[in-house]
Formats: sequence, C-alpha cells, structure tokens
Amino acid sequence: MAHGTPEGLEYRGSIFDKCYAVTKADQLRNTGIYPYFRAIQESEGPEVIMEGRKIVMAGSNNYLGLTTHPQVKEAAIKAIEQYGTSSSGSRFLTGTLDLHNELEMKLAKFIGKEAALLFSTGYQTSQGVLFPLVGRSDYIFSDHENHASIVAGMLLARGALNAPVVRYHHNDMEDLEKRLQRVPAKAGKIIVTDGVFSTFGDIVPLDQLCSLAKKYHAQVLIDDAHSFGVLGEGGRGTANHYGLNHEVDLVFSTFSKTLASIGGFVAGEKRVIDYLKHESSAFMFSCSPSASATAAALAALHVLQTEPELIRKLHFNAKVIRTGLQQMGYDVPDGQTAIVPVLLYDDAKACQLWQGLYDEGIFVNVFIAPAIPPGRAMLRTSLMASLEGSHLSRILEAYKKIGKRLRII
Repeated sequence: MAHGTPEGLEYRGSIFDKCYAVTKADQLRNTGIYPYFRAIQESEGPEVIMEGRKIVMAGSNNYLGLTTHPQVKEAAIKAIEQYGTSSSGSRFLTGTLDLHNELEMKLAKFIGKEAALLFSTGYQTSQGVLFPLVGRSDYIFSDHENHASIVAGMLLARGALNAPVVRYHHNDMEDLEKRLQRVPAKAGKIIVTDGVFSTFGDIVPLDQLCSLAKKYHAQVLIDDAHSFGVLGEGGRGTANHYGLNHEVDLVFSTFSKTLASIGGFVAGEKRVIDYLKHESSAFMFSCSPSASATAAALAALHVLQTEPELIRKLHFNAKVIRTGLQQMGYDVPDGQTAIVPVLLYDDAKACQLWQGLYDEGIFVNVFIAPAIPPGRAMLRTSLMASLEGSHLSRILEAYKKIGKRLRII
C-alpha cells in the first residue's frame, strides 16, 4: 500500500510522490553532517547558545548587531504594550498604525526618495513590487544571480501575464546590452538587480548598468537587502555608494538584516509608490507589519543614523577575516561588504569544514547544490559589527585548525 492508499484500491500515483523521491536531505543526515535548522536557544548577539553550547555567530545577517541593542529591544517591548502583538488587518482596513506612516516617511528621507511603502516581509517586497509594475509587453531584465524573491516575482509576472523575462549573465554588462538591443525600442523595460549579491557578497557595477538603462530607456530597481546599512554614506545603500541616487528608480530592502526586525520596504517616486499602494496584491492582502517589528526597525534606523561607528566596525571586522583567510591560503575573493565567501568547490569538503568549525564553536553557513550550481560549494562567513577582537581570533584559529586537518590549506 503506497502512501496511505486504501487496501484493495490500485495506487495511481500521488502529488506527494515527489516528497519521497527527493532524498538530498536524507543523504546529508546519513553522513552525520546536517548543517541546517540548528536551533538558537539564546542570543547575546555575537555569541549564541546552540545545543547547550556557546557558539560564536559568524553566519548572521544581523550586520550592525542591532537585534540585541538596548534601544531596539526597548522600542519593541513598548510597542507591544501600546499596540498589542498584531495589527490584525491589512493596511487598507484596520492595519495602518501611526508607526507605519512614521517609518515610511523616515526611510524615504534617509534613502533620498519621495516616498516609501512597507511590506510584511522582505521576500514579499520583491514580489509585491515587480508584479504590479509590468504588463504583457513589458520586459524584465534580471541578473542571473538575483535573490530567489526577485526570481519569484518574475515568474509570477511571466505566469500570470506572460510578461517577457530576460536573465543576463551575472554582472556582465556586455551581455545585458546585447539582450537590451534585441528588445523593441518602444517596449517598457525594467532592469532589476541585487545591490550586493547574497551568496558571494560582490557588488553590482551600478555605474555601467545605469548608463545602459539610460541608453535603452529602462527603469532600474535595486534590491538593497545586503547593502542597506553596509554601503554608501551612513549606510544608505548601493546607489549612494556610487553617487547615483537619482539614476535608480526604486530601491527595495528588508528589515531582517541591518534593521534588526522583520518586514521590507520600497522607496521611489511618490506617484509610483501610491500606485503600488493600490495595485500590489502582496501589499493589499497581507496583514501589516506588527507594531513591535515596526518600532524595532524605527529604533534601528535611529541607531544607524546616530552611531556611524558601527558601519566602520563592520567593515573593519570583515577586512580582518577576509585578509586572514586569504593569508592562510583559502580561496576568498576580494570584497567590500560584510559577506566573506570561502570557495571550496566540493560538497563533501564544504560540509566537513562546516562541521569542524561548528565543533570548534563557530557557526557559519554552508552552500551546496542544489542551493548553488554543482561544483561551487562554499562557506559564507557573514560579519557583524558586534564581534570583538577575541571573536575574530577564534574564527580565524578555527578556520586554520580545521583547514589544515582537512588539507584544504
């Protein structure tokens, strides 16, 4: 009897068959190395408790360490006391709080745009911005390594509207121009890209991309999830980093990284934001961000603006780890962001190195197929401003010890 088929009935297949056929996770568990879904029991920021042990956190996107900042925690607690635990409705109905309006206004001013709009998650933001902006004859041009949330938004537009989707080679502006040239001159065009790419931490060549957008009359959308609070003056993101604020039409980002919360936002022209407010189903039919999440993001934005030394500390920490790993002999590309990738090209080696680091009390992230293409296995070390010198030393010592043991270095 297959998957609960009643006795005496012929099994004709089930939509759940695929659930039993995919065995990648089983294979990992059978090796004794399964690096995912490790529960954090307590967090002090740079150190967490996992499985009863104190672990140095070198894999979090909590770039400025604000999830444990006293002002941020206090703001979230006070918001719960004033507003309760949920807004219990969409922004159209009972879900708009004065906190939402305040955060939208302050984010728009900080980014240098006319207006902003909040979404309940960062993933939802990408979908909720892309889909309502395109029609059947409009083209979406997307970097091949854009985040999955952007890909989901494109697939939704293609599936529901049959909108043409064009993916160009990663950060390859020659390839992008070739593809732009093949599109009718009068067609609507959107170029969407990560500002900082989440896997390898490299930055989009935005100056070249904006030149192409101007030449071929395309709008530019930037996902600043890993740029906000990291790049640009005061952490204002990728466009500011290049001095191209006015060349980028829409900036969207998440609260789950620098802003120490959950949610997302898009910022741009007031008229465009107002259109999205009334046409984006992802926005219209979702419960609005909770008061505690919104208040935490507001407080984190305030800390970002009043404690600029945190950004300098973040870049210092990333440079120490990046340089240290390179000097050991690891394959680590140069970079300017908080993401330090360690390229291993072998799934087994990547998992073994991850396990060794974890045993030494260091948590990083491991990327293997199918999360990334086969043969590109890597560890992603993400740095935080809250890591102290002692933490950095422990990270480097563990990489050196385990790397030598596995004969990687």
